[in-house]
Amino acid sequence: MGTEIHPTAVVDSKAELGTGVKVGPYCVIYAGAKIGDDCWLQNNVTVDGPTEIGKGNRFYAYASIGQQTQDLKYEKEPTYLKIGDNNTFREFCTMNRATSPGDATIIGSHGNFLAYSHIGHDCIVGDHVIFSNNGTLGGHVIMGDYAILGGLTAVHQFCKIGAHVITGGCSKIVKDIPPFMMADGNPAKVRTHNAVGLQRRGFSDDAVASIRQAFKILYRDKHTTSKALEILEGLDNPTSEVKEIIDFVKDSDRGIH
Repeated sequence: MGTEIHPTAVVDSKAELGTGVKVGPYCVIYAGAKIGDDCWLQNNVTVDGPTEIGKGNRFYAYASIGQQTQDLKYEKEPTYLKIGDNNTFREFCTMNRATSPGDATIIGSHGNFLAYSHIGHDCIVGDHVIFSNNGTLGGHVIMGDYAILGGLTAVHQFCKIGAHVITGGCSKIVKDIPPFMMADGNPAKVRTHNAVGLQRRGFSDDAVASIRQAFKILYRDKHTTSKALEILEGLDNPTSEVKEIIDFVKDSDRGIH
């Protein structure tokens, strides 16, 4: 199927559109935008560049993709936004390019970004994530696969959100959240492990039990973080999930919720 461009859309001659792309009314696509096969832009979507978009992505009305960083240090050097495949970006999503020359904001594949979601400059977002309405990442946030942001969750710059994390609505994230946990509050606290999400993702009972044990050691047994890590590292035959939690906490720069 060939590319379809509505007569009211404005597409720069230096933009690159793949096969089967559909560009709806009043969309604007600037030079430096590369849009992969079978993408769909509903109406009034803006794609600035340099931006590389994979195949099968869907952009709803008024999404603004690849605009320059909001970082005031930016001096108009070439920076990038790179998006994977088969994502959905609902109304008024904003996804910004990086700040420093040659750097990129990176968004994975199979994500679902609901209305008014925002990904700031230099973020790295994994696959299969969900942003509920108004989920917001400040600059330089790293977010793991299958993580879910509740509605109106705001994540401070430089935070890390582990894989399979879920946050409650209106949460304020100012520290890192280890993988497999559930956080909620303003400021947020880790409340428990993400038991339902893990079951839905097909984690074994043994894996979920090991994550529950790690949660208890980190958060319920009143240890310091360093002591909790010592205990976790001393477990007999720790599961890969527990090892992932240990590595995440050890690599945390901001500390953990």
